[in-house]
Amino acid sequence: MPTDAAATPALSVISDRINALEAPQTIEMAKKARALAAQGVDVISLSFGEPDFQTPQYIKDAAKQAIDEGFTFYTPVPGIPELRQAICDKFKRDNNLDYKPENIVVGTGAKQALANAVLALVNPGDEVIIFSPFWVSYEEMVKLAEGVTIRLDGALDNDYKVTAAQLEAAITPRTKLIMYSSPCNPTGAVWSREELGAIAEVVARHPQVLVVADEIYEYINFVGEHASLAQFDAVKDQVVTVNGFSKGYAMTGWRIGYLAARADVAAACEKLQSQITSATCSITQRAGLAALQGGRSSSDEMVAAYRRRRDLVLDIVKDIPGLVTPTPAGAFYIFPDVSAYFGKTTPSGDVIHSSRDLAMHLLNDGHVAAVDGGAFGAPRCLRFSTATADEKLVEAFRRVKESLARLR
Repeated sequence: MPTDAAATPALSVISDRINALEAPQTIEMAKKARALAAQGVDVISLSFGEPDFQTPQYIKDAAKQAIDEGFTFYTPVPGIPELRQAICDKFKRDNNLDYKPENIVVGTGAKQALANAVLALVNPGDEVIIFSPFWVSYEEMVKLAEGVTIRLDGALDNDYKVTAAQLEAAITPRTKLIMYSSPCNPTGAVWSREELGAIAEVVARHPQVLVVADEIYEYINFVGEHASLAQFDAVKDQVVTVNGFSKGYAMTGWRIGYLAARADVAAACEKLQSQITSATCSITQRAGLAALQGGRSSSDEMVAAYRRRRDLVLDIVKDIPGLVTPTPAGAFYIFPDVSAYFGKTTPSGDVIHSSRDLAMHLLNDGHVAAVDGGAFGAPRCLRFSTATADEKLVEAFRRVKESLARLR
């Protein structure tokens, strides 16, 4: 006989692992901004971490040539051999790191490379130390792997950078992985060679611990040398270095990134990827190959614009009361502490209890979209992207200043 549906407990169609995940606040705020814009409101969105530059023409031309040549079939899961070799060449040229193609796995964006590493390495209950503030997806990837996140908070007076002493105190016998980005999303902080050397000394004392070093913003660096943790010989085999093309080459929509790791870790990531997506797009891989072979001149031009925009925004923000903003050394964000506005009231009578409340006030009142810092592990802050035209930045922060002044 049919089961009485009314007597049967309701079961969730969606798995527990997905129900446990948070939607990325960067994407959620962008959706809110688009919805408001669809109503005819002039919204300036500073919520997305996306370059506003076009992909350089020589990269587009390489993709067109690949299509014309019929390069449209499946490729090896970790990437075509010539691209993997070009990535090895890039590591030698830019980072003085020696890798072989067997150490490289190309994926559908640096995001997949990060997820591959976490899911390939973390067992249920393993502790993963994340330097905070952190990119929004780190913690959710750890959840998906059923690991336990341990946040280490960088101090504002140290440009939000976690120190080696903090790391040493946080490592336990259950620690499996450490995750951080440099240049950092969302803060723009850059760890110096000396700072990473001290961290390397800590990691070397714990050979069971691996590190995922997210270097996707490597080329967007305003302080000169970029240091990689894997450059320290004592820990090279403990480090998984993740990078890609989206930021330095303005290739966000192409979806291509990569990781470099010791052979057994790379093989595990390849194994995982083979069951999820297989290889990334063949056309995109040829575009990535052209990007690496074309050098850094296009990237350097974009970085000069990002530096100008950073300085422009900082010059405006210094005259906005209550915003405490370290100078970003890289990436294309500012990440001010906005807690001076907590407890204030909007013209409509709503109280600002959090950075999320303040982000919604700026969106609805000032028509500027930012992302609340809680999504990055820093609930006293807001993240504003500076990857947009100068005139838009000037207008956006004029609105921010006026909107904040309306709080009482």
